[in-house]
Amino acid sequence: MSANDQEARPESPGEFPTPPPRGDDAGAARDLADVSAVELITTVSVHLLSAAALRCGLAEEGDEYTDLDEARTIITALAGLVTAAAPDLGDTHARALRDGLRSVQLAFREASAVPDRPGDGPGEKFTGAVT
Repeated sequence: MSANDQEARPESPGEFPTPPPRGDDAGAARDLADVSAVELITTVSVHLLSAAALRCGLAEEGDEYTDLDEARTIITALAGLVTAAAPDLGDTHARALRDGLRSVQLAFREASAVPDRPGDGPGEKFTGAVT
């Protein structure tokens, strides 16, 4: 058994050795500590919005990246995040995210060959029916 194999083996069942700290880990943690919760949630939400729009076929490339199964999952996760975080985000941030969410929900509905019933679309269990 090589030295590398020994390093990767658990020290005891279910326990893996802790990797040695890297110099950039402390910097990354410090950077995250400097970001407010509102900014972090907003940034993640914008990334999810972008991914959902892409999967709904709203990119310039159109159908190349369309995947409605993926879009449904992303939109549902986004709806849960926005709905849960809205009270802490404040009206300005929450309204913008809700508008974006509604846009991708409608884009999903338009892209679907067989639209979901009102209230059954992606994220609608969190947002209510989108029409």
